[in-house]
This record gives sequence, structure tokens and C-alpha cells, in this order.
Amino acid sequence: MSAKVLGIFGLKPDVDLDVMQAGQTLTDVTVRILAGLQAHLEQLKPDWLVVQGDTTTTFTAALAAFYQKIPVAHVEAGLRTGDIYAPWPEEMNRRLVSEIAILHFPPTEAAASNLLREGVAPERVLVTGNTGIDALKWLTGRLNEDGSLRAQARGELLGAGVPVAAADNERPYVLITGHRRESFGAGFESICAAIGELAERYPDHDFIYPVHPNPRVRETVYAKLGGASRANVYLIDPLDYLPFVALMSNASLILTDSGGVQEEAPSLGRRVVVLRDVTERMEGLETGLIRLAGTDKQKILSDVADALSGAWAQPEQGCDVYGDGKASDRVLDTMCAYVRAKQER
Repeated sequence: MSAKVLGIFGLKPDVDLDVMQAGQTLTDVTVRILAGLQAHLEQLKPDWLVVQGDTTTTFTAALAAFYQKIPVAHVEAGLRTGDIYAPWPEEMNRRLVSEIAILHFPPTEAAASNLLREGVAPERVLVTGNTGIDALKWLTGRLNEDGSLRAQARGELLGAGVPVAAADNERPYVLITGHRRESFGAGFESICAAIGELAERYPDHDFIYPVHPNPRVRETVYAKLGGASRANVYLIDPLDYLPFVALMSNASLILTDSGGVQEEAPSLGRRVVVLRDVTERMEGLETGLIRLAGTDKQKILSDVADALSGAWAQPEQGCDVYGDGKASDRVLDTMCAYVRAKQER
């Protein structure tokens, strides 16, 4: 899924650990990443290892660097829910990386406060904003300026199965994403039940769901929402970054359990119903653009009704609570300054 995302930024990985296997567990992923990174770190002997976010790759890469005494810098540090099982395993991944990292780059003041309360020295913490917002602003700027890029995004949306009226912004639509492990089973069944009922209640809207490739997600979603009984529900394969941003930018509403979308949507002025019981991104809730519904069918139905009926107003412009587009520059400048200071000592 990441290959085409990197491609739009002109990036190509030097090394692919090739760890993906069908049906693998978190233990399998952790072991394969740790073993795969060991040889590369021994060969490269980097001055720093930079990790971003809260994935199992993030934690395992930090651990691999720790074993070789390579200093770690953590981008998007300090987010917390207070519940080690929500999001799972991401909450614990972040906490463990915080114990290893030398430099911490939280996106917000609230995330920085979490780190300071946990005993991280203030001189090792810098609020930068989120690099994901850097990417979003760069791409939306290009979409606004480049007609050929907009045409490319439209073509990719149509090729993925998005209806023409939605791709051309001539018919309102609700964008849906979901992949959280803690929702597997009954949680996803409840989400799908809500989507099915919403599609019947709002026949004037399309419901577009790029379905995550995880087999447990796909099996439930296609079993509950597949078939031709709901003509306004579109189950499609995951979208590349370009068409997804284009689709997100014009959605009437977004239903998601994604942390990244919770950050990106406020910048675009989009309302979001979060399909999680807790969030580590509390700043979004304060904008009025984000509501927590969890996997509760009735709460999802209620929040969507507010949005589509006008009771939950949509602002005319976005709220940049997660960054101004310059996080990457701050990260790089701080790391360079840290190295220079260490050399001078």
C-alpha cells in the first residue's frame, strides 16, 4: 500500500524488508522486522534512526536501534489515550518508543505535555506539528494549481470504482475507512450494520468505502455490505494517496478509525465521526469537527444524522490544529543542531 504513496513524492526505498505475509500475527511482524533491520543497521551504522508514529514497525525499529546504541528520534511523539489496549497495539508502541528515543517531536502542545509529565527532559522535546500535514498541504496545493494532476486523481477514482457523480462532486457522498484491530469481530459487524441502515436512510448520498486489505476486515465488510441490495454503497480497493486526498477533500462527512484522517480532516474543514471509543488526538474534538461514536450503531446513526441534516454545521474553512506544514523543517533543523552541539562538546 505504501509504494504508490511514496511514488507521488518522488521517493523510492533503498531497502525493502519484505516482511508481509498472509495471516501473520503481531509477533510474526515484530520478529521479522527486528531480524531484517539488524543486518542493515550493522552495515549502515547510521548516526540517527528516525521513526514516525505508532506502528509495530516504529516500535521495532526503535528497539533494533537501541540494541546497537544508535540514537532514535521520534516524530509524532507523545500522543496518549491512557488505555494500553486502545488503540491496540499502537498506544503501547508509542509509550515504548518514548522510553528509547533521545529526541521527541510531538505534533501539539498537549502531546508535549504528556512527555514532560512522564519525565522526558524539556530540552529533548520540540513541538513541530505533524509531518502528515506537511504532506497534505503540499499535495492539496498541487491539486489546486495543476489541472493535469486533478485529472489524474479523477481518473484513478473512476478506475477504482468511485461513481462519476461523486468523482465530479455532483452528488454528495460519505467517505468511510476502518481497520482497527480492537474492532475486529462484533465491532466491525456493528459498524457495517450502521452503514447499511444509513445507506437506506439517505438514498441521495453515496457511501464510499475503500476496504482495507486485512482479510479479517474484508471478510466482515463484504459479508455484511456486499451484493447489489444497496445501490449507493461502493466497496472499493484501498486508494492511493492522491485520489484519497481528492476524495477526502470534498466528502460531506467522513467515518473513520484512522488517526491520520482525524488530523487531516480538520485542515480540510471536513467533519468526522470517529469509529473508536477513545482518541489520542483530543485537539480535533475541540474544533467541533470530530465526534467519537465508537462502534455503537445508534451513536453512529445519531452523529451522521446530525451531519447530514445540518444540525452539525460544517465550517467554511479548515482548522490547522495539527500543524502549519513546516514540521519536517523543524525536525531536520533540530537534529542538525543537536549533532553540532554534541560535536562541539
